[in-house]
Amino acid sequence: MNNLVIDHTIPKTAEGTYFTIPFQVPDDKIDRITVSYSYNRFSGKLNLKSNMVNIVDLGLMDADRRFLGWSGSARSMVFVGPYSATNGYLMTEIKPGEWHILVGAYKIPDGGLPVHYEITFNPMQSRWLVGDLHMHSTASDGKHDIFTLAKMAQNSGLDFIAVSNHNNYSENLNLPVVPGLTFIPAVEWTHYRGHMNFLGVAAPFDNSFVANDEQEMLALVAKAREKGALVSVNHPKCTLCPYLWLNNDCFDLVEVWNGPMRKVNINGIAWWHNMLLEGRKIPLVGGSDFHRSGHIVRFARPVNHVYASSPAAADILKAISQGRNYLSASVKGVQLDLHYGESMMGDTTRPIDGQTLTISASRLKQGMHLKLVNQDGVAAEWRRFKNGKLDAEVPVSASWRFAYLLVSRNLFGMKYVRAISNPIYFDQE
Repeated sequence: MNNLVIDHTIPKTAEGTYFTIPFQVPDDKIDRITVSYSYNRFSGKLNLKSNMVNIVDLGLMDADRRFLGWSGSARSMVFVGPYSATNGYLMTEIKPGEWHILVGAYKIPDGGLPVHYEITFNPMQSRWLVGDLHMHSTASDGKHDIFTLAKMAQNSGLDFIAVSNHNNYSENLNLPVVPGLTFIPAVEWTHYRGHMNFLGVAAPFDNSFVANDEQEMLALVAKAREKGALVSVNHPKCTLCPYLWLNNDCFDLVEVWNGPMRKVNINGIAWWHNMLLEGRKIPLVGGSDFHRSGHIVRFARPVNHVYASSPAAADILKAISQGRNYLSASVKGVQLDLHYGESMMGDTTRPIDGQTLTISASRLKQGMHLKLVNQDGVAAEWRRFKNGKLDAEVPVSASWRFAYLLVSRNLFGMKYVRAISNPIYFDQE
């Protein structure tokens, strides 16, 4: 996409006034507009009394001539978009049409002042986003308010969080707006027979969360899904609050990794793997279940890496529902990529003679063990990595039903999973 360059000379007669410079935003879907500018800050000879400081201020207006922000001369570059913006500027959808640079000609030399503007259009495109789908605030049993959690998320490099308080949705009705951070509305439906996250809907149940038998549970979950919620069964093999309901078809996702990696998570992964063997295509997710600092359960450990079309909550959840995500121990943990031709993790395709699975992994450490897992067990594995990276191709046979990546490390005689992907599925018909 072509960027714009505007060279404009401000005459001395314009000093002390405000005016606008128009520019055209194309019809293409734009994710961000960046405006930068430069000019000579000094006129005359330096260190002489005749030296003058030049000052040109900057602001921005959209295609509706709506004021978006003003930074004076404090910034040489500003940006706006629907999900983030420079401090002092509004987040906004990028509408095509005639936008305007708002110019403040504060100090202009006698001969006028040339100003160079550059305008960059970043197109909307799919990207990897990182987030935590399970945490609690002071609205239930967490020790940090939602604003502190937002700051922690920003400091940790997260793109999205879901604050899933127990059986209440009060905060969902007034979620903060934080540039660069997406809040996904969430409730952890907390029952003595199991916990589920209801994701994407502010108020997923009507009147009450109570269910006293299997049929009432199914009716409540069905209502949440009818409202648009994506339902995750949380920590299903936890020793304290496992999933004990009989029905395994009422949820859309399985939280296989909850908090620190331990045996209950290994069991959760095995439970999910058995669902794959039974023919179910159900995505895995993870969440820290963070409640307070200074505890073994740490913020943003693990995290979900999601390949979404935008940072909007609906697009993130759509990608998760499609299985376009993988889990790693932290933001700086192992990175995974799995493709079969044009298909990526979460997709269903047909085995093609001569076509191979393409595997990429990075941030691998000494002692890690990378496996490609299918319905028969380990289809391929690697223990040596050059500079912490692996690029490999593995042939796929016609009998394969699914394949996913699993990275583990043995510590003190126990296997600790460090990353796991959703599968690519193979149709047999």
